[in-house]
Amino acid sequence: MLYDRSNYKNLLRVAPKRIVSLVPSLTEYLYSLGLDKRVVGLTKFCVHPKGWKKDKTIVGGTKNLRMDTIRALKPDLIIANKEENEKNQVMEMAEEFPVYVSVIRNFEEALEELESIAHCCDRREKGKAIVSDILKKKKSYPSPSNDVKAIYLIWKNPWMAAGGDTFIHHMMEKAGFHNMLKDQLRYPTMELEQMKALEPAYILLSSEPFPFKKNHCEELEKEFPASRVLLVDGELFSWYGSRLLKSFDYFEELRRDILR
Repeated sequence: MLYDRSNYKNLLRVAPKRIVSLVPSLTEYLYSLGLDKRVVGLTKFCVHPKGWKKDKTIVGGTKNLRMDTIRALKPDLIIANKEENEKNQVMEMAEEFPVYVSVIRNFEEALEELESIAHCCDRREKGKAIVSDILKKKKSYPSPSNDVKAIYLIWKNPWMAAGGDTFIHHMMEKAGFHNMLKDQLRYPTMELEQMKALEPAYILLSSEPFPFKKNHCEELEKEFPASRVLLVDGELFSWYGSRLLKSFDYFEELRRDILR
């Protein structure tokens, strides 16, 4: 059976005791909810919290799930995401197990999903407290002017950037950046000449999914002498779980660095 924000309240009859998470940022959120003993399976990309990959069963990658491994775990709740997981695999699992599918396109939807998932896991009060703390962090961050023109790159060979209908785009705005690709859909591929034509003030190189490093900064600095190239923490721009508790402090540090 498939569940989402529209019908999640029908899911909670008995608190789930065997949870499989297919979404790295939500795996970390389940830990924050205090569900250590109830999470039995996760993906190889679920790197937070440290130690869980040793203690839990790895069910494959987010888009290459080991269906037999999941079946063997006999989960009473599987947490998936519309963008991060493959539809055909999610539908196959839903024929046998309760599957909650999160849909997160912006900051506001992220908070709604956190409360919904907490409800599904019988951790409503803890979920509300985490969301409240995230909102307090956001409120304490000065409202940015969004006048810093930037491109946010997530991949190399080919170059890929975050478009305007992504969660990253909305977090860029929260951080004070004007996404120069806000009119592009999803993650457009780009040639260097196309990027040069935009004349970005900043080029943000994400730490994930492509592991950009200092040498990539140096490569682009040669191509874009009038732009500033920054390595940024991709988790704090693209993870929509409890890692949001750290995002606004990080954005404030970035902003101070930009304005100095």
